[in-house]
Amino acid sequence: MRIQQVAGAIGAEIHGIDLARGLSASEAQAVRDAFLTHQVIFFRDQALTPEAFMAFAEAMGTPVEYPFVKGIAGFPQIIEVKKLETERVNFGGIWHSDTTYLDEPPMGSMLLAREVPPYGGDTLFASQYAAYEALSDGMKRILDPLVGISSSAKADVSKTREDRLRSDGKDEAPRDYLATHPVVRTHPETGRKALFVNVAHTAGIEGLTEAESAPLLQFLFAHQVKPEFTCRFVWQPGSLAFWDNRCAQHNPVNDYHGHRRVMHRITLAGDRPR
Repeated sequence: MRIQQVAGAIGAEIHGIDLARGLSASEAQAVRDAFLTHQVIFFRDQALTPEAFMAFAEAMGTPVEYPFVKGIAGFPQIIEVKKLETERVNFGGIWHSDTTYLDEPPMGSMLLAREVPPYGGDTLFASQYAAYEALSDGMKRILDPLVGISSSAKADVSKTREDRLRSDGKDEAPRDYLATHPVVRTHPETGRKALFVNVAHTAGIEGLTEAESAPLLQFLFAHQVKPEFTCRFVWQPGSLAFWDNRCAQHNPVNDYHGHRRVMHRITLAGDRPR
């Protein structure tokens, strides 16, 4: 197994491993270590059946059902993320951490490419460790005690298509979720601090009026996705990305209108941010 870092702040490709045959205990630990170090890891040319995809997910964490979308036949934890030739809106097309409006947001997510467009459809990732560490000491002192409010009713959530997909064969979910989390969370495994607000879901700051919190959040939303904190992944059939939702954001680029893109995704259970 060989690990190749792809950008200064985040991301690494893992070479020389075939996930379809399963992982030994030592291989699984090496992959998990790379995941914790690089925040998002990428694999190429992985011919995975749903069973093999689930086996890899189970080696890394606990797969859970996504709250709004029905899973594929026989695998409720694997959802299909697709944009058809006739559609203009993509799934998750805004910078975000997954479902931070839940009390226990996911630890991470895995995305496996089944069909990709002839061009475009890349995914951007941003390190929230790097974003936090680049702040001034004064700003860190301001942010460290603050608590953010995440809402599934925020207008920007509609850009993720979740509302449109809720009735996609799944029992009707509650219309609104609301959760509070630290603006700066401490990663439960690495102990590093990361920004934990995002433009899609963070609606305000506890104890502040909307007028008071808005300029601070707007600064953070722009700061946390600066180019130097990011990497960009170009998909190919059989490519797989596994990102740490606790310290990384992602944004699928919607630049392939008229073409089909079909992915399979597994979400891994997380804990309450602290």
